[in-house]
Amino acid sequence: MGYDKAQFDQMGNGKGFIAALDQSGGSTPKALSLYGVEPGDYNGDEEMFKAVHDMRARIILADDFTSEKVIGAILFERTMDDEINGKPVAQLLWEDRGVVPFLKIDKGLEETNNGVQMLKPIMEIDDLLARAVKKGIFGTKERSVIHEANENGIAAVVAQQFELARQVCAAGLVPIIEPEVNIHSDSKAEAEDILFAELQKNLDALPEGEMVMLKLTLPSKAGLYDDLADHDNVLRVVALSGGYSTAEACELLGKNPKMIASFSRALTEGLNVKMSDQEFNDALGQNIDKIYQASIA
Repeated sequence: MGYDKAQFDQMGNGKGFIAALDQSGGSTPKALSLYGVEPGDYNGDEEMFKAVHDMRARIILADDFTSEKVIGAILFERTMDDEINGKPVAQLLWEDRGVVPFLKIDKGLEETNNGVQMLKPIMEIDDLLARAVKKGIFGTKERSVIHEANENGIAAVVAQQFELARQVCAAGLVPIIEPEVNIHSDSKAEAEDILFAELQKNLDALPEGEMVMLKLTLPSKAGLYDDLADHDNVLRVVALSGGYSTAEACELLGKNPKMIASFSRALTEGLNVKMSDQEFNDALGQNIDKIYQASIA
């Protein structure tokens, strides 16, 4: 595969974490509300997306948002198509911040069936992947959710994820496979054991040199995914915060030394639109440092 060598090395070996800046239509109002921008502050989707773009631009341009601690960032499709200071976002991330750009490509989830939520069909996937390559995107991210330890459901989620991953690889991109396990599941630990076995099986079936990344819920059993991190076809295993507070997520991450963070809500915790630039930079810098320290522990 013709991956960018500097980006590939950074994702495989770089010290730091991946920032998840990819809230989409459904989760945007909540993300904005936590930032102090309420639904009454914008009128319609266009103004809402403008507000969230402004928030993301402020994060990306902040003093501490550089490759020293943030090695990658996952973007929403609209963000990829947008600009910051007159420069396409993916280009600015890599050229000005040294941060490897990824694109969230999933289009939401199906209703729960067999204890899981599968990916909805992604229309015009080939066109989306071609645009991503053209924009300088390194990889993609696609999220499903596992709610309970149902063997058939988990096998179906993982099979669907790897089918999509093969399309992404064929386009010259590195997929982040994300079968999230609901942290509130009564059978979380059991679901994770089933997930581990399914991931191992599907990874073993990949051709030599076909690289993927895994984004997984911090496991109940510390070190559960260590063997996956060492797999020849795995570039990196990253952890999602999944609703844990920053402190909880960082503590759990510290017990899984072969995972690095890919947090969204934990990254933006405590940030507010009314903060001065100095206050904003200081608060974000503290979050970045906490997540960085947990990622390199």
